[in-house]
Amino acid sequence: MSNTTSNPASMRIATLLDSGSFVEIGGAVMARTTDFNMQTKDTRADGVITGYGVIDGNLVYVYSQDATVLNGAIGEMHAKKIANIYDMAMKMGAPVIALIDCAGLRLQEATDALHAFGSLYLKQTMASGVIPQITAIFGTCGGGLAMVPALTDFTFMEEKQGKLFVNSPNAILGNSVEKCDTSSAKFQSEETGLVDGIGTEEDILSQIRSLITILPANNEDDQSYDECMDDLNRVCEGIENACGDARITLAMISDNYEFFETKKEYAKEMVTGFIRLNGMTVGAVANCSKRYDEEGNLQEEYATDLTANGCRKAKEFVDFCDAFNIPVLTLTNVTGFEASKCSEKNIAREVAKLTYAFADATVPKVNVIVGKAYGSAYVAMNSKSIGADMVYAWPTAEIGMMDAELAAKIMYADATADVIKEEAKKYKELQSSPLSAARRGYVDTIINPADTRKYVIGAFEMLFTKREDRPSKKHGTV
Repeated sequence: MSNTTSNPASMRIATLLDSGSFVEIGGAVMARTTDFNMQTKDTRADGVITGYGVIDGNLVYVYSQDATVLNGAIGEMHAKKIANIYDMAMKMGAPVIALIDCAGLRLQEATDALHAFGSLYLKQTMASGVIPQITAIFGTCGGGLAMVPALTDFTFMEEKQGKLFVNSPNAILGNSVEKCDTSSAKFQSEETGLVDGIGTEEDILSQIRSLITILPANNEDDQSYDECMDDLNRVCEGIENACGDARITLAMISDNYEFFETKKEYAKEMVTGFIRLNGMTVGAVANCSKRYDEEGNLQEEYATDLTANGCRKAKEFVDFCDAFNIPVLTLTNVTGFEASKCSEKNIAREVAKLTYAFADATVPKVNVIVGKAYGSAYVAMNSKSIGADMVYAWPTAEIGMMDAELAAKIMYADATADVIKEEAKKYKELQSSPLSAARRGYVDTIINPADTRKYVIGAFEMLFTKREDRPSKKHGTV
């Protein structure tokens, strides 16, 4: 390694990778420009350490920006070193991990730096859907550099020193950092949905290590399988009591109760993340109406509605899973769409995109209806009608156009309360019960909640060799 081990950029790499596995590439590279007396500046490695190593035996490529060299500003050779890492990663089929701490573009190199920076965007675009891309922000990531995490698949931020912005908080009209720090990890994780996880430097590097062991290395060679030491037929006793908090439900289903949640602070009414089933990585999307803390105390409650942000979150996750051949499991408990003036600006578009993502995905898709499944909101949540391969329902599920009592009130508007109550009961039995949906073929099997793990494992095992042809086209436009 060209830089000392006490250098933060080097230490991050050493902590991230398996001990002694890092091999540096381009350590002797320096800035080429001599404008503005740049030849007198210390530009060792041109401010970025690049190379490869392994995480739990998995090959990864990594670059770590060195803020001690020109504040980590990106110059021509800096960007070319990163682009070279991308070229190698795509040839070998291995993930790229970016450790960001940068003051932005290097003004002394102007158009040379700008052109090289654009080439980095191109490399990221070419790599998208081919190899996983992960970004961790430890310092400043501003201006055009903010596109780098936006072009990657997963982003993490150090909770105190990390700054992510296109325009700094003080540059926004009527705002200041004291009013609203739009560059903070809290804002970027809760409001923009760009950040998957925040924490200390050690927390972030640990999360990335865990994520790498879950993900496939690339879109063709899947090395994400692991030996399952858990009972494939394990009974999930009491799982129905936790169905409001999808994080708990998914953990109970997963091998060894492991669940890696993505974008955990954004659109909390929609949960996304990865579980393992018989050692196989599975992407999970679930409606969430409650959140409990580790002691089992209720922290938050949400309406069982699809929101624009929740749909966007789920859509991007499904797209990632489909690109990397990761099967998708959904847990459905939804009654409608969020109703507000703000929501109305985007809800139709985002629900359409979610519907498209599920319908367009050719990976194995399994849906478990754990609660209510009403109307078009249910249709968008990986229903049989838009391509789910297997649909299960718990006996307590309700599937139909709307709540039975509301439907009865509409159909028998002039009837007495007793009549409406009786008709609602009939409607529930004839139109809203899981048995009614199963008789029509919209539900494949009604299952005991405690047997959910066994059934979904069996379904994905059966679907392992799934192949599906689609109409020939360049790409969709939704």
